[in-house]
Amino acid sequence: MPHGRRKTRKLRGSRTHGYGRVGQHRKSGGRGGKGKAGGRDHFWIRTVKYEPNRFRRIGFKPPSRLETRAINTGELEELVRRVLGAEMRASALPELDLTSLGYDKLLGKGDLKIPLKIKVSSYTSMAREKVESAGGEIVEPQ
Repeated sequence: MPHGRRKTRKLRGSRTHGYGRVGQHRKSGGRGGKGKAGGRDHFWIRTVKYEPNRFRRIGFKPPSRLETRAINTGELEELVRRVLGAEMRASALPELDLTSLGYDKLLGKGDLKIPLKIKVSSYTSMAREKVESAGGEIVEPQ
């Protein structure tokens, strides 16, 4: 005969009410977390079926830009002393290869007092002006 007595009422005094060790049916651990927790792992099938766009990437991602490593004419004297050292005094026109040192462009900020022969792939008009006024020249590598 049907009756209204629920499982809880039957299990009064049993401490765990048929759920094994203490704490197995407590809080949210028994059901995989609260709300939409676990949508990326243990509820993935549900996510794919009912919310297919939840983790979709949206929009345009631009290709990575080429990073140009530049150096100013004002920093060249210090660089020459550091790189060339004694060779600088020996030759009439010391040669500085900026491409081998990892620089792509020569900019025109600052002053240059010593004549240099500089190898660099790109440079500004102001940089060329300052190097030539100091008695040097810029050579583009092949």
